Amino acid sequence: MPAPPAWMRWLPAFYVAGVLLLEPITPVQWPVSFLLIALPVVAAYAHRPAGVAAVAVFAVVLEGVLAGTPCCAGRMVGYLWDRHYVGAYVCTALVGVLGTLLAAHRTRRERTLATVRSVAETAQRVLLRPVPRRLGHVSMEALYLSAAAEARIGGDLYEAVPTAHGIRLLIGDVRGKGLQAVETAATMLGAFREAAHDEPDLAGVAHRVERSMSRRAAELPGSEVAERFVTAVFAEVPDHEPVVRIVNCGHPPPLRLGPDGITELDSADPALPINLGVLLGADYRVDVEAFHPGDQLLLYTDGVTETRDGAGCFYPLTERIRSWATLPPRELLDHLHQDLLAYSGGSLDDDIAALAAYRLPDETRR
Repeated sequence: MPAPPAWMRWLPAFYVAGVLLLEPITPVQWPVSFLLIALPVVAAYAHRPAGVAAVAVFAVVLEGVLAGTPCCAGRMVGYLWDRHYVGAYVCTALVGVLGTLLAAHRTRRERTLATVRSVAETAQRVLLRPVPRRLGHVSMEALYLSAAAEARIGGDLYEAVPTAHGIRLLIGDVRGKGLQAVETAATMLGAFREAAHDEPDLAGVAHRVERSMSRRAAELPGSEVAERFVTAVFAEVPDHEPVVRIVNCGHPPPLRLGPDGITELDSADPALPINLGVLLGADYRVDVEAFHPGDQLLLYTDGVTETRDGAGCFYPLTERIRSWATLPPRELLDHLHQDLLAYSGGSLDDDIAALAAYRLPDETRR
Protein backbone atom coordinates (compact mmCIF):
# COMPACT_ATOMS: atom_id res chain seq x y z
CA MET A 1 0.00 0.00 0.00
CA PRO A 2 1.63 3.31 -1.07
CA ALA A 3 2.51 5.78 1.70
CA PRO A 4 0.86 9.23 1.60
CA PRO A 5 3.07 12.21 0.72
CA ALA A 6 5.30 13.52 3.50
CA TRP A 7 3.59 16.92 3.55
CA MET A 8 0.26 15.24 4.20
CA ARG A 9 1.66 13.20 7.09
CA TRP A 10 3.04 16.37 8.64
CA LEU A 11 -0.13 18.41 8.05
CA PRO A 12 -1.52 17.87 11.60
CA ALA A 13 1.73 19.23 13.09
CA PHE A 14 1.59 22.28 10.81
CA TYR A 15 -2.05 22.80 11.80
CA VAL A 16 -1.22 22.73 15.52
CA ALA A 17 1.71 25.09 14.99
CA GLY A 18 -0.60 27.53 13.24
CA VAL A 19 -3.09 27.43 16.12
CA LEU A 20 -0.33 28.00 18.70
CA LEU A 21 0.97 30.97 16.74
CA LEU A 22 -2.48 32.53 16.50
CA GLU A 23 -3.54 31.98 20.12
CA PRO A 24 -1.29 34.52 21.89
CA ILE A 25 -1.66 37.25 19.24
CA THR A 26 -5.46 37.28 18.98
CA PRO A 27 -7.83 39.05 21.39
CA VAL A 28 -8.99 37.14 24.47
CA GLN A 29 -12.55 37.00 23.18
CA TRP A 30 -11.37 35.07 20.13
CA PRO A 31 -10.99 31.44 21.33
CA VAL A 32 -8.64 30.30 18.56
CA SER A 33 -8.09 26.96 20.32
CA PHE A 34 -11.55 25.93 19.08
CA LEU A 35 -9.88 25.36 15.71
CA LEU A 36 -8.38 22.19 17.21
CA ILE A 37 -11.79 20.54 16.84
CA ALA A 38 -10.90 19.89 13.19
CA LEU A 39 -7.50 18.36 13.97
CA PRO A 40 -8.65 14.67 13.91
CA VAL A 41 -10.15 15.15 10.44
CA VAL A 42 -6.89 16.72 9.24
CA ALA A 43 -5.02 13.67 10.57
CA ALA A 44 -7.50 11.24 8.95
CA TYR A 45 -6.22 12.13 5.47
CA ALA A 46 -2.88 10.43 5.98
CA HIS A 47 -2.77 8.50 9.26
CA ARG A 48 -4.12 5.15 10.38
CA PRO A 49 -7.08 4.87 12.79
CA ALA A 50 -4.91 4.45 15.88
CA GLY A 51 -2.92 7.53 14.94
CA VAL A 52 -6.09 9.57 14.41
CA ALA A 53 -7.46 8.47 17.80
CA ALA A 54 -4.17 9.52 19.44
CA VAL A 55 -4.36 12.91 17.67
CA ALA A 56 -7.94 13.38 18.95
CA VAL A 57 -6.82 12.76 22.55
CA PHE A 58 -3.90 15.14 22.05
CA ALA A 59 -6.28 17.81 20.69
CA VAL A 60 -8.58 17.57 23.73
CA VAL A 61 -5.61 17.81 26.11
CA LEU A 62 -4.16 20.79 24.25
CA GLU A 63 -7.54 22.54 24.28
CA GLY A 64 -7.62 22.10 28.04
CA VAL A 65 -4.10 23.46 28.41
CA LEU A 66 -4.91 26.52 26.32
CA ALA A 67 -8.19 27.09 28.14
CA GLY A 68 -6.93 26.54 31.68
CA THR A 69 -3.47 28.15 31.61
CA PRO A 70 -3.65 31.97 31.83
CA CYS A 71 -0.10 32.47 30.60
CA CYS A 72 -0.79 30.45 27.48
CA ALA A 73 -4.23 31.89 26.76
CA GLY A 74 -3.29 35.49 27.48
CA ARG A 75 -5.97 35.71 30.25
CA MET A 76 -5.82 36.53 33.91
CA VAL A 77 -7.80 33.42 34.90
CA GLY A 78 -8.24 29.97 33.38
CA TYR A 79 -11.41 28.73 31.71
CA LEU A 80 -10.71 25.00 31.90
CA TRP A 81 -14.27 24.10 32.89
CA ASP A 82 -16.12 26.91 31.17
CA ARG A 83 -19.15 25.48 29.39
CA HIS A 84 -17.95 26.69 25.98
CA TYR A 85 -14.63 24.92 26.38
CA VAL A 86 -16.30 21.79 27.73
CA GLY A 87 -18.43 21.86 24.59
CA ALA A 88 -15.25 22.08 22.53
CA TYR A 89 -13.82 19.01 24.30
CA VAL A 90 -16.96 17.03 23.54
CA CYS A 91 -17.03 18.17 19.89
CA THR A 92 -13.36 17.30 19.46
CA ALA A 93 -13.95 13.83 20.89
CA LEU A 94 -16.91 13.27 18.53
CA VAL A 95 -14.92 14.52 15.56
CA GLY A 96 -12.11 12.22 16.70
CA VAL A 97 -14.46 9.24 16.53
CA LEU A 98 -15.62 10.27 13.05
CA GLY A 99 -12.03 10.89 11.94
CA THR A 100 -11.00 7.44 13.22
CA LEU A 101 -13.84 5.82 11.25
CA LEU A 102 -12.87 7.87 8.18
CA ALA A 103 -9.25 6.73 8.50
CA ALA A 104 -10.36 3.10 8.83
CA HIS A 105 -12.50 3.40 5.70
CA ARG A 106 -9.66 5.10 3.81
CA THR A 107 -7.23 2.39 4.84
CA ARG A 108 -9.60 -0.36 3.66
CA ARG A 109 -10.06 1.39 0.30
CA GLU A 110 -6.32 1.79 -0.12
CA ARG A 111 -5.79 -1.89 0.57
CA THR A 112 -8.51 -2.79 -1.93
CA LEU A 113 -6.96 -0.53 -4.56
CA ALA A 114 -3.52 -2.01 -3.91
CA THR A 115 -4.98 -5.50 -4.39
CA VAL A 116 -6.73 -4.47 -7.61
CA ARG A 117 -3.50 -2.98 -8.94
CA SER A 118 -1.58 -6.11 -8.05
CA VAL A 119 -4.13 -8.31 -9.84
CA ALA A 120 -4.11 -5.94 -12.84
CA GLU A 121 -0.33 -6.06 -13.04
CA THR A 122 -0.39 -9.86 -12.89
CA ALA A 123 -3.07 -9.96 -15.59
CA GLN A 124 -1.04 -7.62 -17.75
CA ARG A 125 2.08 -9.79 -17.38
CA VAL A 126 0.02 -12.82 -18.47
CA LEU A 127 -1.74 -11.00 -21.28
CA LEU A 128 1.18 -8.87 -22.48
CA ARG A 129 4.28 -10.82 -21.66
CA PRO A 130 7.53 -8.84 -21.69
CA VAL A 131 9.09 -9.21 -25.11
CA PRO A 132 12.60 -10.74 -25.13
CA ARG A 133 15.21 -8.02 -25.48
CA ARG A 134 16.94 -10.07 -28.14
CA LEU A 135 15.71 -12.76 -30.49
CA GLY A 136 18.47 -13.97 -32.77
CA HIS A 137 19.51 -11.10 -35.01
CA VAL A 138 16.86 -8.68 -33.71
CA SER A 139 16.79 -6.67 -30.49
CA MET A 140 13.39 -5.48 -29.28
CA GLU A 141 11.65 -3.31 -26.72
CA ALA A 142 7.98 -2.55 -26.06
CA LEU A 143 6.01 0.36 -24.64
CA TYR A 144 2.54 0.05 -23.16
CA LEU A 145 0.44 2.79 -21.56
CA SER A 146 -3.16 2.23 -20.54
CA ALA A 147 -5.61 5.12 -20.57
CA ALA A 148 -7.27 3.48 -17.53
CA ALA A 149 -4.48 4.41 -15.15
CA GLU A 150 -5.88 2.47 -12.21
CA ALA A 151 -6.52 -0.68 -14.23
CA ARG A 152 -3.19 -0.64 -16.13
CA ILE A 153 -4.53 -2.88 -18.87
CA GLY A 154 -6.59 -2.06 -21.92
CA GLY A 155 -7.29 -3.06 -25.50
CA ASP A 156 -3.91 -2.50 -27.15
CA LEU A 157 -1.71 -5.56 -27.62
CA TYR A 158 1.67 -6.68 -28.92
CA GLU A 159 3.69 -9.89 -29.16
CA ALA A 160 6.98 -11.21 -30.55
CA VAL A 161 7.45 -14.93 -31.22
CA PRO A 162 10.59 -16.70 -32.51
CA THR A 163 9.59 -19.42 -34.96
CA ALA A 164 11.14 -21.70 -37.57
CA HIS A 165 9.92 -19.19 -40.19
CA GLY A 166 11.61 -16.19 -38.58
CA ILE A 167 10.64 -13.75 -35.88
CA ARG A 168 6.95 -12.93 -36.06
CA LEU A 169 5.56 -9.76 -34.58
CA LEU A 170 2.07 -8.54 -33.84
CA ILE A 171 0.63 -5.24 -32.75
CA GLY A 172 -3.09 -4.59 -32.52
CA ASP A 173 -5.81 -2.31 -31.23
CA VAL A 174 -9.13 -3.72 -30.06
CA ARG A 175 -12.27 -1.71 -30.67
CA GLY A 176 -13.76 -0.43 -27.44
CA LYS A 177 -12.57 -0.31 -23.85
CA GLY A 178 -12.91 -2.14 -20.58
CA LEU A 179 -13.14 -5.84 -19.81
CA GLN A 180 -14.63 -6.66 -23.22
CA ALA A 181 -11.56 -5.20 -24.93
CA VAL A 182 -9.23 -7.08 -22.57
CA GLU A 183 -11.03 -10.37 -23.28
CA THR A 184 -10.82 -9.76 -27.04
CA ALA A 185 -7.11 -8.93 -26.75
CA ALA A 186 -6.51 -12.17 -24.82
CA THR A 187 -8.28 -14.18 -27.55
CA MET A 188 -6.27 -12.45 -30.26
CA LEU A 189 -2.93 -13.04 -28.54
CA GLY A 190 -3.69 -16.69 -27.83
CA ALA A 191 -4.59 -17.31 -31.47
CA PHE A 192 -1.46 -15.55 -32.72
CA ARG A 193 0.89 -17.41 -30.39
CA GLU A 194 -0.36 -20.71 -31.78
CA ALA A 195 -0.63 -19.70 -35.43
CA ALA A 196 2.81 -18.07 -35.51
CA HIS A 197 4.44 -21.46 -35.01
CA ASP A 198 2.11 -23.55 -37.16
CA GLU A 199 1.52 -21.50 -40.32
CA PRO A 200 4.30 -21.46 -42.93
CA ASP A 201 3.47 -18.00 -44.32
CA LEU A 202 2.32 -14.74 -42.79
CA ALA A 203 -0.98 -14.61 -44.67
CA GLY A 204 -1.78 -18.01 -43.18
CA VAL A 205 -1.16 -16.59 -39.70
CA ALA A 206 -3.65 -13.79 -40.36
CA HIS A 207 -6.22 -16.28 -41.73
CA ARG A 208 -5.80 -18.51 -38.69
CA VAL A 209 -6.22 -15.63 -36.27
CA GLU A 210 -9.28 -14.44 -38.21
CA ARG A 211 -10.91 -17.87 -37.88
CA SER A 212 -10.18 -18.06 -34.15
CA MET A 213 -11.59 -14.60 -33.53
CA SER A 214 -14.68 -15.35 -35.60
CA ARG A 215 -15.39 -18.54 -33.65
CA ARG A 216 -15.07 -16.65 -30.39
CA ALA A 217 -17.29 -13.80 -31.60
CA ALA A 218 -19.96 -16.31 -32.70
CA GLU A 219 -20.35 -17.36 -29.06
CA LEU A 220 -21.36 -13.84 -28.04
CA PRO A 221 -24.83 -12.23 -28.09
CA GLY A 222 -25.99 -11.00 -31.49
CA SER A 223 -24.95 -7.34 -31.69
CA GLU A 224 -21.50 -7.97 -30.24
CA VAL A 225 -20.36 -10.27 -33.04
CA ALA A 226 -19.51 -7.47 -35.45
CA GLU A 227 -18.33 -5.11 -32.72
CA ARG A 228 -15.33 -7.10 -31.51
CA PHE A 229 -12.81 -6.35 -34.21
CA VAL A 230 -9.11 -5.64 -34.02
CA THR A 231 -6.92 -3.55 -36.28
CA ALA A 232 -3.55 -5.26 -36.49
CA VAL A 233 -0.18 -5.50 -38.20
CA PHE A 234 1.53 -8.88 -38.58
CA ALA A 235 5.24 -8.74 -39.38
CA GLU A 236 7.86 -11.38 -40.10
CA VAL A 237 11.64 -10.91 -40.03
CA PRO A 238 13.28 -13.94 -41.67
CA ASP A 239 16.65 -15.12 -40.43
CA HIS A 240 18.60 -15.05 -43.70
CA GLU A 241 16.91 -12.37 -45.82
CA PRO A 242 17.29 -8.58 -45.35
CA VAL A 243 13.53 -8.03 -45.60
CA VAL A 244 10.46 -7.68 -43.43
CA ARG A 245 7.12 -9.14 -44.51
CA ILE A 246 4.00 -7.27 -43.41
CA VAL A 247 0.27 -7.98 -43.41
CA ASN A 248 -1.71 -4.87 -42.50
CA CYS A 249 -5.28 -5.32 -41.30
CA GLY A 250 -6.63 -1.77 -41.15
CA HIS A 251 -3.88 -0.58 -38.79
CA PRO A 252 -1.55 2.46 -38.86
CA PRO A 253 1.43 1.58 -41.08
CA PRO A 254 4.77 0.71 -39.45
CA LEU A 255 7.79 2.96 -39.77
CA ARG A 256 11.22 1.86 -40.93
CA LEU A 257 13.97 3.91 -39.32
CA GLY A 258 17.41 3.66 -40.86
CA PRO A 259 20.45 5.47 -42.19
CA ASP A 260 18.40 6.60 -45.19
CA GLY A 261 15.75 8.24 -43.00
CA ILE A 262 12.19 7.33 -42.05
CA THR A 263 9.91 5.39 -44.38
CA GLU A 264 6.23 4.71 -43.81
CA LEU A 265 5.59 1.10 -44.84
CA ASP A 266 2.06 1.61 -46.05
CA SER A 267 0.26 -1.24 -47.78
CA ALA A 268 -1.17 -0.76 -51.24
CA ASP A 269 -4.05 -3.09 -50.37
CA PRO A 270 -4.63 -3.35 -46.60
CA ALA A 271 -7.01 -6.02 -45.38
CA LEU A 272 -10.04 -5.49 -43.19
CA PRO A 273 -9.57 -5.55 -39.42
CA ILE A 274 -9.57 -8.98 -37.80
CA ASN A 275 -13.10 -10.35 -37.29
CA LEU A 276 -14.54 -8.19 -40.08
CA GLY A 277 -13.02 -10.35 -42.81
CA VAL A 278 -15.59 -13.04 -42.06
CA LEU A 279 -18.34 -10.61 -43.13
CA LEU A 280 -16.90 -9.64 -46.51
CA GLY A 281 -14.32 -12.31 -47.16
CA ALA A 282 -10.70 -11.82 -46.14
CA ASP A 283 -7.81 -11.65 -48.58
CA TYR A 284 -4.48 -10.95 -46.92
CA ARG A 285 -1.71 -9.38 -48.97
CA VAL A 286 1.88 -9.83 -47.83
CA ASP A 287 4.02 -6.75 -48.51
CA VAL A 288 7.78 -7.30 -48.62
CA GLU A 289 10.00 -4.38 -47.62
CA ALA A 290 13.77 -4.01 -47.28
CA PHE A 291 15.02 -4.43 -43.71
CA HIS A 292 18.80 -4.36 -43.59
CA PRO A 293 21.14 -4.63 -40.61
CA GLY A 294 21.06 -1.28 -38.81
CA ASP A 295 17.40 -0.66 -39.71
CA GLN A 296 14.71 -0.41 -37.06
CA LEU A 297 11.01 -1.21 -37.35
CA LEU A 298 8.50 0.74 -35.24
CA LEU A 299 5.03 -0.73 -34.82
CA TYR A 300 2.51 1.39 -32.92
CA THR A 301 -1.20 1.81 -32.23
CA ASP A 302 -3.34 4.81 -33.12
CA GLY A 303 -3.14 6.04 -29.53
CA VAL A 304 0.24 7.45 -30.57
CA THR A 305 -0.84 9.35 -33.68
CA GLU A 306 -4.18 10.42 -32.18
CA THR A 307 -2.61 12.08 -29.14
CA ARG A 308 -3.60 15.76 -29.24
CA ASP A 309 -1.97 18.92 -28.00
CA GLY A 310 -3.77 21.83 -26.33
CA ALA A 311 -4.96 23.13 -29.70
CA GLY A 312 -6.42 19.74 -30.68
CA CYS A 313 -3.75 18.90 -33.27
CA PHE A 314 -2.74 15.26 -33.72
CA TYR A 315 0.75 14.09 -32.81
CA PRO A 316 2.98 14.23 -35.94
CA LEU A 317 4.90 11.02 -35.29
CA THR A 318 7.14 11.04 -38.38
CA GLU A 319 8.24 14.63 -37.79
CA ARG A 320 8.80 14.31 -34.05
CA ILE A 321 10.69 11.03 -34.18
CA ARG A 322 13.14 12.18 -36.84
CA SER A 323 15.68 13.71 -34.42
CA TRP A 324 16.02 10.53 -32.32
CA ALA A 325 15.29 7.84 -34.90
CA THR A 326 18.82 6.44 -34.68
CA LEU A 327 18.56 5.63 -30.96
CA PRO A 328 18.46 1.98 -29.83
CA PRO A 329 15.00 0.51 -29.13
CA ARG A 330 14.76 1.21 -25.38
CA GLU A 331 15.93 4.80 -25.66
CA LEU A 332 13.76 5.36 -28.72
CA LEU A 333 10.62 4.26 -26.87
CA ASP A 334 11.57 6.21 -23.74
CA HIS A 335 11.93 9.35 -25.86
CA LEU A 336 8.60 8.61 -27.53
CA HIS A 337 6.92 8.21 -24.16
CA GLN A 338 8.27 11.48 -22.80
CA ASP A 339 7.51 13.34 -26.01
CA LEU A 340 3.90 12.14 -26.00
CA LEU A 341 3.49 13.36 -22.43
CA ALA A 342 5.04 16.71 -23.28
CA TYR A 343 2.93 17.10 -26.44
CA SER A 344 -0.34 16.25 -24.66
CA GLY A 345 0.40 18.27 -21.55
CA GLY A 346 0.68 15.11 -19.46
CA SER A 347 -2.80 13.82 -20.33
CA LEU A 348 -3.02 10.72 -22.52
CA ASP A 349 -6.62 9.85 -23.36
CA ASP A 350 -6.13 6.55 -25.18
CA ASP A 351 -4.26 3.28 -24.76
CA ILE A 352 -0.81 3.37 -26.35
CA ALA A 353 1.38 0.48 -27.45
CA ALA A 354 4.58 0.48 -29.47
CA LEU A 355 7.06 -2.20 -30.44
CA ALA A 356 10.56 -1.40 -31.72
CA ALA A 357 12.62 -4.10 -33.51
CA TYR A 358 16.22 -3.33 -34.46
CA ARG A 359 18.07 -5.56 -36.93
CA LEU A 360 21.55 -5.99 -35.52
CA PRO A 361 24.61 -5.43 -37.70
CA ASP A 362 26.27 -8.66 -38.83
CA GLU A 363 29.25 -8.36 -36.49
CA THR A 364 27.02 -8.16 -33.38
CA ARG A 365 24.97 -11.27 -34.06
CA ARG A 366 27.52 -13.70 -32.72
